[in-house]
Amino acid sequence: MEMKTKNAAAPLLKDVAYQKIKEQILDESFAPGSFLSERELIEILQMSKTPIKSALVRLETEGFVTVSSKQGIIINPLSIDQIIDIYNLRIALESYILTQISGKLTEEQCRLIEMNLADTETKCDELDIKGFTNEDHAFHLLLCEFSGNREIYRVLLNYQDHLHRITLRHLKKDPHRMHKFHQEHVEIYKSLKSGNNQAVDLITNHLQKSKQKLLD
Repeated sequence: MEMKTKNAAAPLLKDVAYQKIKEQILDESFAPGSFLSERELIEILQMSKTPIKSALVRLETEGFVTVSSKQGIIINPLSIDQIIDIYNLRIALESYILTQISGKLTEEQCRLIEMNLADTETKCDELDIKGFTNEDHAFHLLLCEFSGNREIYRVLLNYQDHLHRITLRHLKKDPHRMHKFHQEHVEIYKSLKSGNNQAVDLITNHLQKSKQKLLD
C-alpha cells in the first residue's frame, strides 16, 4: 500500500507568517508608523520566532517594514513622494497600454472585462472595500495583460501590494467613491471597445483624480 506524503501541499510556516503580517499591514490593522516587537508577533500569529524572522526579512526587502535592533519592527508608512511616483508611473504605463489595445479587444477579452465590471458593481453595492479593491486592480491588470507587454505587466504586478494599500486607504476615507471608480472603469471600457481614442484621456483623468484625492 502506497504511503501518502503528509502535508505535501501545506505552505511553509514562513510563507504563512509573511501573508498574515502583510495582510495586516495592507489593511492597516498594523498602523503605518507603528512599532511592533517579535514577541507581539509571536503572540498574534501563534508561531515560533524562526518563521516570523524569515517573513520579516522578506517584508523588509519589499519595503513594508524596517527591522531595527533598538526600536523593533517599524511599519513603514507610504510617503507622499512614493504615492506621487507610483501614480505617475501608472499614468505613463497605462496610457501607453491603452493606445495599444484601443479598438482591438477580442470577444473573449470583452467578456472578461464585462465579468470584472459586473463583479465590481456587486462589491460597490455591498460596500465591500476589500473585495472592490481586488476587482479594481484586476481590471487594470487585465488591460495590461491584453496588451501583451510582459515587461510592463511585471512592473505593475510588482507594485500591486503597495497599490492595494493605497486604494484601501483611499476608500476608507470615502467608501462611496467606489461607485465613481466603477463608472470610470465602465467609460474606459466603452471607449476601448469602440476605439474612439478617448481611452487615454479617461485613464489619465481616472488616475490623476485618484492621486489628488489621496493628497488632499
